[in-house]
Amino acid sequence: MMTGHGEDLREGSGTDPEGRLAENILYFSRVLRRAGLKTSPQATLDAVAAAEAVGIGAREEFRAALAAVFVKRREDMAVFDEAFRLFFRKRDLVEKMIQMMSPKIAEQREAEKPKPAASRVGDSLVAEQARPQKPQAPPQVEADARFTASASEVLRRTDFAQMSAAELAAARLEMAKLVLPLDEVVTRRFQAANHPGRIDPRATLRQAMRSGGDIMLPKFRRLQRQEPPLVVLADISGSMSQYSRIFLHFAHALMEKRRRTHVFLFGTRLTNVTRSLRQRDPDEALDACTRSVNDWSGGTRIGETLKTFNRLWGRRVLGGGAVVLLITDGLERDGVTELEIEIDRLHRSCRRLIWLNPLLRFEGFEPRARGVRAMLPHVDEFRPVHNLNSLADLAQALSGKATAGARDRRFKERAVA
Repeated sequence: MMTGHGEDLREGSGTDPEGRLAENILYFSRVLRRAGLKTSPQATLDAVAAAEAVGIGAREEFRAALAAVFVKRREDMAVFDEAFRLFFRKRDLVEKMIQMMSPKIAEQREAEKPKPAASRVGDSLVAEQARPQKPQAPPQVEADARFTASASEVLRRTDFAQMSAAELAAARLEMAKLVLPLDEVVTRRFQAANHPGRIDPRATLRQAMRSGGDIMLPKFRRLQRQEPPLVVLADISGSMSQYSRIFLHFAHALMEKRRRTHVFLFGTRLTNVTRSLRQRDPDEALDACTRSVNDWSGGTRIGETLKTFNRLWGRRVLGGGAVVLLITDGLERDGVTELEIEIDRLHRSCRRLIWLNPLLRFEGFEPRARGVRAMLPHVDEFRPVHNLNSLADLAQALSGKATAGARDRRFKERAVA
């Protein structure tokens, strides 16, 4: 076995010949911290003690000892395994990579799918290797920040379908910072209140019974206010393939900030991915979603999938004044008769139905498709969703503070005409 810094470990002993075990575990702890795990100096010391206790002769025992110290949550196990595999790799890794890249006839085999969290761990390892070992005097560089704001504005206006890999990574970070304060709704339940208002008879009598009924001080109550449920119905058909994964990142960011969020994906069938997206690691969550969906980048049957949602899930997730985000381009494969019935039923079952359509990025967009014309009269808002600015406008609309970007009235009139 070989550490990430190229030091051989003596078989069956607790320390290596050059005393680099503690140093390598320290570097490994920094990689885990950059990858998102919560580590501390005390955890690093405990990991060194655990490695010395179990020895490093068996790779699996060494990995289990480090995992017992560094992994605090179940969702962090995938990140730890990928970091351990890359950091404590075999000696002949470089030689194998050279052989694989040599000009010869390669075997025809399917490329291995990247594992979840591999990109984050890889970036953490690169950052650790690029870190200077000795402090150096910083060079005198004059920074020109005149184009900083303009670069950020360009990123926010860039279409998701035209972004590079680096720009998509930056967009995902911006989504995680997005503030989504939904408007609260009044429920029929009561909660205790400190200020005078509506008297709570039961609480008042309970308080009086504690003193034998001699003293009766009034207790008050008020109606509870809570954020309404948020339901996301996202289209993953072939016409939406350029936006599907970035929308899943957006849905994952929503679920991290809102407990009552439900996410459904549909193409030719409906799939509930709420449980998969609840995993804290975004790479692991998206990988679980792709494994649970069988009709990715296929056809579109909006009417049939909405019928399935209304019949099986409507009563479960649309209570309490739910807000529904319908993300689709409206290009229906089948007839529109069933679509009109089901979209109307969905609209009547929720408090607010917002249709997010990436086709609105085109200035000359017209509601000419049959599916679009059938759906428009039954939505509350019709919005574009193709860049970060459109998502920011959506966040403001959900909070009830603004309606920028909504085009429902103009297009509704054209659809009905």
